Amino acid sequence: MYFHREGRKLMVGLGLTVMAIYAAMIFFVHHWNFFHFLFMVILLVFWVLVSLFFRIPRRIFTNDSERLIAPADGTIVTIEETMEKEYIKEECMQISIFMYGTDVHVNRYPCDGTVEYYKFHRGNYFVASYPKSSVLNERTSVGLKLPNGQKILIRQVAGTMARRIVCYAREGEQVKQNQEMGFIKFGSRIDLFVPKTFSIDVDIQDTVRNAISPICTIH
Repeated sequence: MYFHREGRKLMVGLGLTVMAIYAAMIFFVHHWNFFHFLFMVILLVFWVLVSLFFRIPRRIFTNDSERLIAPADGTIVTIEETMEKEYIKEECMQISIFMYGTDVHVNRYPCDGTVEYYKFHRGNYFVASYPKSSVLNERTSVGLKLPNGQKILIRQVAGTMARRIVCYAREGEQVKQNQEMGFIKFGSRIDLFVPKTFSIDVDIQDTVRNAISPICTIH
């Protein structure tokens, strides 16, 4: 396991802050009681939890040119037909993955392709599980053209706690399945819009893992 570069400065900053508070308490508090120890334990636990949020576990990736692989860790919360008006611009299937605080929050491309479209949208910070958060919250949209000419849209959606979406996509870029696409700090969800001809390989409430779990089969 290692830690994502998006969180390293925060981890170091928090770690130094905890150490500075501990040093100050050693210097100024001559008689420690239960509450002093409890305070330091809480600070240490908080630092550990923040660090774990940015963890990237070592995994054996699934490589399958006939399937889309999960772009994020999390739970399937939506599988429905919808009109995608931004890039695909036709009826398609929406598959949404909700990421809890304990999930790994790196996002990866579900398949090979060419980035044809990228846009960042400012918005609100409603709870990411709310259906309308896909169009009301802060988000990024990445339109991907597959080698067979079909199109999919990947949308990173911010949530109540997620105040920063990081996306590395650039229009015209050739990307590979499971290549890192970005990171959402402190929670949220990923929406995947695919053609209706694709076979969905997951169900509502299924738990998926990025770069490992098949999401749907390309047809």
